[in-house]
Amino acid sequence: MIRHIVFFSAKTGGNVERIRNGLALLTRIPHAAHLEVALNRKSDPLSKEIDVVVYGEFENDAALAAYKAHELYAEAIKRVRPLRELRLAADYDVATAVSRLESDS
Repeated sequence: MIRHIVFFSAKTGGNVERIRNGLALLTRIPHAAHLEVALNRKSDPLSKEIDVVVYGEFENDAALAAYKAHELYAEAIKRVRPLRELRLAADYDVATAVSRLESDS
């Protein structure tokens, strides 16, 4: 499984809801096993720069590529790009992630 996480910041505070609404189009793309678009709660005292988060889970690289090739993905980019300041993305394979440290026994 591939996890796809993208962080966005708005150029101005008034664009946050417009960014979220534009990214909500992504939830209509059928290739994700799971997809969420959410506003950052900004509860971390050291990092409040991120406004909107996209979190997706994809069965494999082909599903992620199909998602990114979908026409609604292009439409979401068209709507959001002029409103955003920052976009940071990360994709990783769950099978290679460290999820629990082994004890030193």
